Amino acid sequence: MPNSRCPITNYQLPIMISALIWIPIWGAIIIALLPKKITSNQIRLSAGLLALITFIWNLFVLFQFDINNPNVQLQEYLPWNETLGLSYRLGVDGLSILMLLLNSLLTWIAIYSSKKETERPRLFYSLILLVSGGVAGAFSAQNLLLFFLFYELELIPFYLLISIWGGAKRNYAGIKFLIYTAVSGALILASFLGLVWLSGSSSFDYDAISTQTLSATLQIILLGGIILGFGIKIPLVPLHTWLPDAYVEANSPVAILLGGVLAKLGTYGLLRFGLGLFPEAWSTLAPTLATWGAISATYGAVTAIAQKDIKRMVAYSSIGHMGYILLAAAASTPLSMVGAVAQMFSHGLILGILFHLVGIVEVKVGTRELDKLNGLMSPVRGLPVISALLVLGGMASLGIPGMTGFVAEFLAFQGSFPVFPIQTLLCVVATGLTAVYFVILLNRTCFGKLDNNLAYYPKVLWYEKMPAFILAGIIVFLGVQPTWLVRWSEPTTTQMVANVPAIQKSVTPQVALNQLTVKSEK
Repeated sequence: MPNSRCPITNYQLPIMISALIWIPIWGAIIIALLPKKITSNQIRLSAGLLALITFIWNLFVLFQFDINNPNVQLQEYLPWNETLGLSYRLGVDGLSILMLLLNSLLTWIAIYSSKKETERPRLFYSLILLVSGGVAGAFSAQNLLLFFLFYELELIPFYLLISIWGGAKRNYAGIKFLIYTAVSGALILASFLGLVWLSGSSSFDYDAISTQTLSATLQIILLGGIILGFGIKIPLVPLHTWLPDAYVEANSPVAILLGGVLAKLGTYGLLRFGLGLFPEAWSTLAPTLATWGAISATYGAVTAIAQKDIKRMVAYSSIGHMGYILLAAAASTPLSMVGAVAQMFSHGLILGILFHLVGIVEVKVGTRELDKLNGLMSPVRGLPVISALLVLGGMASLGIPGMTGFVAEFLAFQGSFPVFPIQTLLCVVATGLTAVYFVILLNRTCFGKLDNNLAYYPKVLWYEKMPAFILAGIIVFLGVQPTWLVRWSEPTTTQMVANVPAIQKSVTPQVALNQLTVKSEK
């Protein structure tokens, strides 16, 4: 496990990364303590302002980031408990910088798209901000125990968000989520403890751990625990059964965070602590992981076709797209790894817009059932703008050129094919099945003729559409200008896979992007 990072030689504690964590956390405390005379909408606006400040600060951090430096940057370090090997150590590299941005963006989107009159608003918005701070801490933690603390911080808030503000089966979905996520954390903690104890390290700092060497058998055992732990969070088949219930029963803002942010914490952890700490064992298990990714992708797509609830259909589509990330990570080529990170970011944007639009349809029409929806594209009595945005979201999800989803899948598949051709072809077939279920969804909801007995649907106000327009603009922009997406992660991911044995590096990300540009022009 060679060390590719720059060690910290003295204690540093600037606030650049810490602000991304503590603005939301302290904001959650402030929101919880607001006077009772403050209205629900005023609380929503206050929480939204805090989330917007965090996002703007995140943009500032993004432009302080040196894209040519593959190592951890903007590091913060403060000794905490040397006996336990725990330190407050933060930093970002090409693997985490985009995930932090995605987290802050979708947090603001979730708060903005919440209802003006929300039951128990102080608790609701405090929990969302607490989740945002915890996720930011996990994405930036450079100490394994610190990562685990932030990783577990979102557990209870998400459980409460599902079980209090969810649908009819919210208690069942919340408890199921709680149990699965608790098992995930236990597996990850056991693997971290085993790694430190067996290696004889006195610190949980990533740099210290990454220099340790273990036997091949021990590496595979510890890596297995990490894969299972993060596989539950992603989730991968058959560890996925909590996901449809949680996504469907959660209200739309919470579903945006579950699919757009929480699942990415699983894939990030798999890359950071699986591939990053155990490159030799990862290479050994790579064929199994690639096959697992192909199975998850196919299962998610086939199951989505059979759904009658559009929210459940989007939930199962998420399982399929997570399989592409596992395939790309298993291949461990420079190109596939860039594609994996691009897919993580793109998928978060796409799920964000889809869950937001599904929420609007449910509120305005009163149902999510495909058999009851029809003609929403009608310019007079339907929801034409929402339908058009839903078409765009579906096209992005199925990988139509000009959308960021196409860029991510193109890079992931081209990088994976030389290593795992059969598994890659199965994932390509899954993208074809994606087209099937989105055509079914769009055909039944957007097109056709409205029932004349139905009243006019309420108009969608401009502020209700704005989150979808923002996400749609980003999706199209990054699809047309893919370099703006992949340049942040390429140096880091290339350095990561350099330690994995038996990798094919015949196609570089830049060559692939040039090919992509030529094909798009044609």
